[in-house]
Amino acid sequence: MPEYGSVPERVGEVSPDLFSALDLRVGTVVEVEDFPEARKPAYRLRIDFGPLGIMNSSAQLTERYATDDLFGRQVVAVVNIGERRIAGFTSECLVLGVDDEYGRVVCLRPDAPVANGRRVY
Repeated sequence: MPEYGSVPERVGEVSPDLFSALDLRVGTVVEVEDFPEARKPAYRLRIDFGPLGIMNSSAQLTERYATDDLFGRQVVAVVNIGERRIAGFTSECLVLGVDDEYGRVVCLRPDAPVANGRRVY
């Protein structure tokens, strides 16, 4: 990870078709649990994506958020990235975030409530 404040090199260009293949959706965190089995500190999240259903995610958000901070929060996640097994837990989506000046992940979320499952364009 580059030093905060530095300008990392741009990633190579992708076609609009490749970008549109990512399914980014808004969902609401409906369950948060500590995940002590994970190699790096993380939470097990269950996120409600409305018509898409509830999906599991392992998210390394423990440095910035307490469990109560995440419960009920809307987040943006990639929902078609495939499943990944992490310490016996199946993570089905990837919660998106950006690092702050201390390297902690700040969740991306809409600035106003929207219906769960809405697509991000």
